[in-house]
Amino acid sequence: MSIALSDAKNRLTELIAQYRSQVDYLAVRLEEAEGTDILLRGQKVETLSEGISIGGQVRACYKGGWGFASFNQLSSLQDRIEEAIAAARLVGDEETLLAPIEPIQDFRQIPLTGTDPRQISLAQKKALCSHYAEILRSVDDRITTTSVRYGDSAQRILIATSEGTLIEQSWIDLEMRFAATARNGETVQTGRETTGSRKAYEDLQALDAQVQSAAQRAVDALALPPVKGNTYTVVIDPILSGLFVHEAFGHLSEADMAYENPDLLEVMTLGRRFGSPELQIYDGAAPQGHRGSYYYDDEGVPATTTQLIKDGVLVGRLHSRETAGKLGETPTGNARCLNYHYPPIVRMTNTWIERGNTPVPDLLSDIKEGVYARNWLGGMTNGEMFTFAAGEAWMIRNGELAEQVRDVNLSGNVFTTLADIEAIGDDFFWDESGGCGKGGQSGLAVGCGGPSLRIRSVVVGGEAAE
Repeated sequence: MSIALSDAKNRLTELIAQYRSQVDYLAVRLEEAEGTDILLRGQKVETLSEGISIGGQVRACYKGGWGFASFNQLSSLQDRIEEAIAAARLVGDEETLLAPIEPIQDFRQIPLTGTDPRQISLAQKKALCSHYAEILRSVDDRITTTSVRYGDSAQRILIATSEGTLIEQSWIDLEMRFAATARNGETVQTGRETTGSRKAYEDLQALDAQVQSAAQRAVDALALPPVKGNTYTVVIDPILSGLFVHEAFGHLSEADMAYENPDLLEVMTLGRRFGSPELQIYDGAAPQGHRGSYYYDDEGVPATTTQLIKDGVLVGRLHSRETAGKLGETPTGNARCLNYHYPPIVRMTNTWIERGNTPVPDLLSDIKEGVYARNWLGGMTNGEMFTFAAGEAWMIRNGELAEQVRDVNLSGNVFTTLADIEAIGDDFFWDESGGCGKGGQSGLAVGCGGPSLRIRSVVVGGEAAE
């Protein structure tokens, strides 16, 4: 921890002791961050920067009302505490309901397995980006635009509360994104790849084949026929499974979504069946080595693994201390904030569908006509409805992969789709490329995982069927 944060630590505990009698709950989160951001678009360098920031946030709760203040001058800490307390006392008129936790004093650092990116010069990082950009451009003359984005960040966090919690925590996160767009007349196709790590700078090196594949997919798709829009039995690969469980189901499991929406809370009733007895879904920061992994959330609650669906039945949801208190449940360690500018809200960490028992070739075996979709280009959700664009897709005919097709968009209702999962593959893959957005806090590191899935009656958008 820096000298600035170390000096602030003693002052922080003194101020919390001084003011804690004025509110029901008081928490201060101090943060020191340093990072790199590089963006190459075509042959132009759009972003090339390194930065260091120090700041913090104060959260105060009084009679159920919250006050929040953020700052980037540690010398203003006392003023910000007073501002947050004043705001909480102004709006509070109910009861403070925070699920109880044991106060914790701890220091944790997520260990690296290789080189710290702070030991790599900006020039070396830019050269790596330029190398990948050249690979994208060199695949084919029909590649019209390319982009390469690099980001790394090192965060050190200090959390102190009026209940006696005092936690120091630090980690490093890395991410790269690649995209190439190919054009042939009016036909335009894009290929993307994303990768991330909390382990080592080396995880972003030697990605030549992965980068080339993004551009090659864009070029190859120019000559492919569009899929005929229809309702099909679809087999999706583990990357799409991870995207589906995160985007379509995971957000609905965040308890702040439920307790603020009575209709959703009724739908997401614990004990309701959503899928077959083989379906198991989890979320948790406790599994180590993933981008959504940590020891404590931003309220100082220990990381857990929460089973959301057990044997096809909804058995859990993701909580902050407030949502757990209001719903009479147990906090799960899912209160997270992107940085000190934002208050913690309920967020996913690592979300996954457990592997099943069906060999992957058998997922296709008796499908007369269907679609096999792999990887993703993008997607969107609106409540319980979702649409995802597949990165690659093939028709399935008589149990075998047939011709490759393009413009495959998978749409549906998440609850119907969960019930329509016919088989769960015995494979599994962790996708560490995720950056999640919610409540104005975009780019929060998460992990997603899953096996291949066979799903009946999926609406596949493409060219209108004749």
